[in-house]
Amino acid sequence: MSNEIPAQAYDASSIQVLEGLEAVRKRPSMYIGSTDYRGLHHLVYEVVDNSIDEALAGYCHNIEVTINKDGSVTVSDDGRGIPVEMHEKYKRPALEIVMTMLHAGGKFDNLTYKVSGGLHGVGVSVVNALSEWLRVEVRRNEKLWVQEYVRGKPKDEVHEIGTAIGTGTTTIFKPDPTIFETTEFKYEILVNRLRELAFLNKGVKITLMDARSGVSDTFHYEGGIVQFVQYLNEGKTPVNEKVIYFEKQKDTTDVEIAMQYNDGYSEIVLAFANNIHTTEGGTHLSGFRSALTRSFNDYAKKNSLLKGDMQFSGEDIREGLTAIISVKLTNPQFEGQTKTKLGNSDVQGIVNSLVGEGLDDFLEENPSEARKIIDKAVQAFQAREAARKARELTRRKSVLENTTLPGKLADCSERDPSKCELYLVEGDSAGGSAKQGRNRLFQAILPLRGKILNVEKARLDRVLTSEEIRALITAMGTSVGEDFVIDKARYHKIILMTDADVDGAHIRTLLLTFFFRYMKPLIEAGYVYIAQPPLFRAKKGKEERYAYNEEALAGILEEMGRNGVAVNRYKGLGEMNPEQLWSTTMDPQTRTVLQVTMEDAVEADRTFTLLMGDKVEPRRDFIVQNAKFVRNLDV
Repeated sequence: MSNEIPAQAYDASSIQVLEGLEAVRKRPSMYIGSTDYRGLHHLVYEVVDNSIDEALAGYCHNIEVTINKDGSVTVSDDGRGIPVEMHEKYKRPALEIVMTMLHAGGKFDNLTYKVSGGLHGVGVSVVNALSEWLRVEVRRNEKLWVQEYVRGKPKDEVHEIGTAIGTGTTTIFKPDPTIFETTEFKYEILVNRLRELAFLNKGVKITLMDARSGVSDTFHYEGGIVQFVQYLNEGKTPVNEKVIYFEKQKDTTDVEIAMQYNDGYSEIVLAFANNIHTTEGGTHLSGFRSALTRSFNDYAKKNSLLKGDMQFSGEDIREGLTAIISVKLTNPQFEGQTKTKLGNSDVQGIVNSLVGEGLDDFLEENPSEARKIIDKAVQAFQAREAARKARELTRRKSVLENTTLPGKLADCSERDPSKCELYLVEGDSAGGSAKQGRNRLFQAILPLRGKILNVEKARLDRVLTSEEIRALITAMGTSVGEDFVIDKARYHKIILMTDADVDGAHIRTLLLTFFFRYMKPLIEAGYVYIAQPPLFRAKKGKEERYAYNEEALAGILEEMGRNGVAVNRYKGLGEMNPEQLWSTTMDPQTRTVLQVTMEDAVEADRTFTLLMGDKVEPRRDFIVQNAKFVRNLDV
């Protein structure tokens, strides 16, 4: 889809104003979602989205983002530069209107920009309103223009300060600490989003620099979402060597699809609308899924690849699929709690029809690749049937034995799930201490013997043969896979409590892999936590202090006076008696637990594949790259 328009059309007359800025500082969460770290980083995305919009229109090729030492952020691009001349209606420079009036910009008439991103569509004026100070520099018509603002209000007039080579806009802003809970930008959060934007907008070069640490990354993908799929499939063995790719257009909607199957058992299908990751799906995802199931079933039937009346479900066809769906449309309608679900009803039919065409062409032109994918789907169908029988058997056994809970579960007496905690404890000895030390009212204990099955390398039918995993599923009450129902969760806090050594870390990763692959809604709901047992105990006379890392231990030793202090390093939870385990790791008043979040599911998925998959090389690379972050190494 060509979005290009004549450059001269982007001037002050392109800028329309819908409403003023008054409410933004009063109710910031209405405009950026929250005032925690999510809202903070959203400020950067909002500025970068303006540069991406210029790229979509064909004018911007390079975007540079810098986290400055003083906590401010600079975003610079080589687009056309925001217009600076007087706006005919408002009698103020267009730049000032864009920066100080909500919903002012060139994106409302579909002429200046046919497609534009920005999750809340609030524009850079909201960034200005929520910044302690902001400075914008515009390179346009061989001149350099500048204006500065304090908490959204102009500090001076738009004025020329010299000559400029080329065109573009540079915005420097510092978030207002009176509005945000934190004003410290996290490099990893920004790097993941900017990498994603570079994949979704092929050819655009995006650089992120952190002046605080000297770290930098550059993302530039001429292959766009094809390279995105290859990135996600790193560490996996592909079924079809070449990524299936097509781009098609209907009316003003552009549909871009890249997909590749691997020999794994989970699916990664990421859907985007105007560069926004629609985590709740929507009409574009529904259209893609129905076309996928229809095309493969039709091809398999036509070529007599199915036995009897066998028919693939969507789940069979999506096993081992990694796909990116990127749609670009003029008036996206977002729904859902977090405004990340596409609601345009016409998009479902458009995507369904265009994906069907693209897949039908691929299958006809690549019969050997098509056969490999269908063979995999047949295996998935057979495994799904076996898993269904295994689940039915488990349910029948539960009814026959008149018990639904595993014998080794020490349950709590509270029946309100929102008040209940389930500790998954490594080993019987630690399980015994935990059972004795817990608060029986609301804390349940499930000891796990040894390492559970690595679900990254097994289908659900095999997963269900594992006694430890069956005990875990039964204790949770939610069932698993397609039968999963989060409302049946018996505990709203599931706490993984393993030893602070290599084996403990491995068991924790195996458990997290299981939750991520088969009970992901528990993580999305914020139910999964990791316990933080202490690494050290410092004892002097009757005084005992616990430290969770070496830095904390050093501080405690300073306070206690180093002479006569005996330091124990805990190798495992079983070394603690019930009272110690309660006070350090289980008492809600004194413990530290880390909540597992889905903040970046893409990177989490890659990490689980790299760590738990079959390929050694990517795992070795991951370990080498991350070795410098290891705090406490147990050897």
